[in-house]
Amino acid sequence: MLQIEDMRVRLGSFELAADFSIAEGRRVAVIGPSGSGKSTLLSSIAGFVAPVRGEILWKGDEITRERPGDRPVSMLFQDNNLFPHLSVMQNVGLGLRPDLKLEAAQKAQVVDALRRVELQDHAGKKPAALSGGQQSRAALARVLVQDRPLVLLDEPFAALGPALRRDMLELVRELVAETGATLMMITHAPEDVGRIADDVIFVDAGRAQAPMPAADLLENPPPALRAYLG
Repeated sequence: MLQIEDMRVRLGSFELAADFSIAEGRRVAVIGPSGSGKSTLLSSIAGFVAPVRGEILWKGDEITRERPGDRPVSMLFQDNNLFPHLSVMQNVGLGLRPDLKLEAAQKAQVVDALRRVELQDHAGKKPAALSGGQQSRAALARVLVQDRPLVLLDEPFAALGPALRRDMLELVRELVAETGATLMMITHAPEDVGRIADDVIFVDAGRAQAPMPAADLLENPPPALRAYLG
């Protein structure tokens, strides 16, 4: 279980408050207006932003002060963070070793991850030679090789067209089901919630509400969410 206990994060004059828990293996969509604190929430869990109060626990162990690389977390950002001068295989290999000095078993992990996202024939290409969807798959493969139990996605497919985004969401569904990972994904598209989420966290004006079942929340949204959804 992921537990966020009375957490407060301050960035300048902005403050985010969160207090909730997520059961292991759940798929959670994080939605809310721009600037409400969604990315700050995920960045705090990943360790890129330090809270001024509260605790973050995974399976009962506090991880609030652990470095990002030591947390049971992998995170995928909107821009995919692929290095243009490296091949697809090297970009994925960074998930295992920043110096890319991979042992034979680690190279096999990279090859397997590329196979699972159907990029095995593109391993030697640079990111510029890939389509937008293929770049997203490469970034997702890097998440896979890290083999962390908590996967955070910060709108990684926002720049893709509707059909490609549906394909990527289905791939994410398959992969988290296969690995048993817990998923938190920021999205601005309500239709994405129905496709991938068990639960929804609504973030508004710096307050992250506790997860609610996706079907219940979308069928009978509270006033603030109804206003956001239009």
